[in-house]
Amino acid sequence: MAETGGGSSVSKLRKQLESNSFQAEQYVKSLSQQSDGDRDLQEHMQRIQSLADETAQNLKRNVYQNYRQFIETAREISYLEGEMYQLSHILTEQKSIMESVTQALLYTDRGEGARELQAAFPKEADEGKVRNLTTLLEKVEGCKNLLETPGRYLVYNGDLTEFDVDNMVLIQKVHAFLMNDCLLIATVLPTRRGMYKYNALHNLDDLAVVNVKENPPMKDMFKILMFPESRIFQAENAKIKKEWLEVLEETKKNKVLNEKQKKEEEAPRSPVLSRSSNPFKVEEMPDEEEVDFSLEWIQELPEDLDVCIAQKNFEGAVDLLNKFNRYLEDKPLTHHVKELRAKVDGRVRQLTDVLVFELSPDRSLRGGPKATRRAVSQLIRLGQSTKACELFLKNRATAVHTAIRQLRIEGATLLYIHKLCGVFFNCLLDTAKEFEMDFAGNSGCYSAFIVWSRSALKMFVDAFSKQVFDSKESLSTAAECVKVAKEHSNQLSEIGLDLTFILHALLVKDIKAALHSYKDIIIEATKHRNSEEMWRKMNLMTPEALGKLKEEMRSCGVVNFDFYTGDDCWVNLSYTIVAFTKQTMTFLEEALKLYFPELHMVLLESLMEIILVAVQHVDYSLRCEQETEKKVFIRQNASFLYDTVLYVVEKRFEEGVGKPAKQLQDLRSASRLVRVNPESMTSVV
Repeated sequence: MAETGGGSSVSKLRKQLESNSFQAEQYVKSLSQQSDGDRDLQEHMQRIQSLADETAQNLKRNVYQNYRQFIETAREISYLEGEMYQLSHILTEQKSIMESVTQALLYTDRGEGARELQAAFPKEADEGKVRNLTTLLEKVEGCKNLLETPGRYLVYNGDLTEFDVDNMVLIQKVHAFLMNDCLLIATVLPTRRGMYKYNALHNLDDLAVVNVKENPPMKDMFKILMFPESRIFQAENAKIKKEWLEVLEETKKNKVLNEKQKKEEEAPRSPVLSRSSNPFKVEEMPDEEEVDFSLEWIQELPEDLDVCIAQKNFEGAVDLLNKFNRYLEDKPLTHHVKELRAKVDGRVRQLTDVLVFELSPDRSLRGGPKATRRAVSQLIRLGQSTKACELFLKNRATAVHTAIRQLRIEGATLLYIHKLCGVFFNCLLDTAKEFEMDFAGNSGCYSAFIVWSRSALKMFVDAFSKQVFDSKESLSTAAECVKVAKEHSNQLSEIGLDLTFILHALLVKDIKAALHSYKDIIIEATKHRNSEEMWRKMNLMTPEALGKLKEEMRSCGVVNFDFYTGDDCWVNLSYTIVAFTKQTMTFLEEALKLYFPELHMVLLESLMEIILVAVQHVDYSLRCEQETEKKVFIRQNASFLYDTVLYVVEKRFEEGVGKPAKQLQDLRSASRLVRVNPESMTSVV
């Protein structure tokens, strides 16, 4: 039942925080008024913390969801990078000679007769092409639906040998069918002579043909690129290879020209007369503006995007996309616009994947957060600000983790902590500045940065605690290390990022354990000295030793120590009381360096336990000692302990914490009764 109630309260809290009308100031004010005390606030903080952890896990799962696919895409892009660079030059050269290519280059002598027949009998020629395609496709299993597209006919076909792109190992024998709008690849069935099986169908708009240089014994090859994939084929001889290259390029060109001509024919004609009774009323045509696709940059947009992506010209690719979107901004959504948008959207996905790979932690982390600015800015321009934020923060998390892991652990703990704080907080500061610069117009991403900052700080605290607290360093060393961490954390406040509260929350457990451990050491040492107590005055033997003790007591805050010194280097106090005073004040000073509000009761209770060990010892000695001279000496030590030491502890605690401690005041008031009635301390304790 308790778990059910806790789950329902967390669910209710989640709905409250996710509400559109949620206001943080009113929520905190209401929570402060309704809470009964510190325990309620701690429980509420735990529920909020559980929600924060759940949110962080969800963010992490979203980041890793498509990680495997990103890696596969990155490998293909890396391999094709060189090929695409070569392709861009080839396409540039072909563009300059494209207009000079004539129909005679496409067809051999057997093609001339077919064109003359088509000119004389166009209808019969078209029917013959379709019949020829139908006859051939009957030999291919699984491609009957190819005949459903009207106007499709066979242009060229032949046997080819396919090789593996990576290691040039023979894969299979294939038969390629080039149609006026697509390329069909079919594999040879060895068990059925003259029959083939469907393998792949490629749209001519989505492929590019690249000539492969001769490299004996591998020759007569050409490559077909369908980004991000590619296939390489070998023709029977150089002549057939040349025919394939020429036919493929010419067919692609004819397809573009036919589509352009078709668009011109479908252009809106002059309005016709309405069939209504009014012969002069013009029938209203749909107000649809035809999109001009004859512009050169529109026709070459998909290929230009491919080249920009291959050359990692991300800015140029995004500029082309923005120009394209502005051009179609006020244009109607016609069929041709949809087709073009589908092609461009495929390139947008490719560009996004490349940018994602550029931000992946597998890439080099040199250059700091500025090295990610180029990819992040282009993702934001593509409208992928959320993805850019996630990848940027993941990249920086890996950089922080790597920097901490590579930091050399020095022999001196304080020296290592100085280096650790310098490395971590400088990384955090640089990341925050870069984040503010990159995502200045995306305020919704700042919450993700706060979540990331907390996880990064936890990574820092893990390394910090392992070196400072797990290695059982002294309390003074731990206090100096925590002080260094606080000073570096306060520097982040200059840019509006205050992580001090989170740092305290992450360190409180280890600091509590350190205080308890050091308290136990002091108590054990005090009990050991008490067991050997002889209640004798201290003889320091030399004036130098006495002067040194006076200086130590003044540094502890005991300004009236001269009152307890005698002649010839004697001190009218026992060694146990003096050692207890120095050890207690040292503990208090070091603990105040570690102090923050969450540790108030821990520090106060530890002080009370330490002081009560000495008070109980004095109380016991007063009640048990029978010798009058020693009893007077014990009362003198009790007066120093109650009137001086407890007063100094109380005032120093109040100065360090900022408010008085009622428990210390009550203890000092009760301790005064011991001088009058030693039995009274028993009831107080």
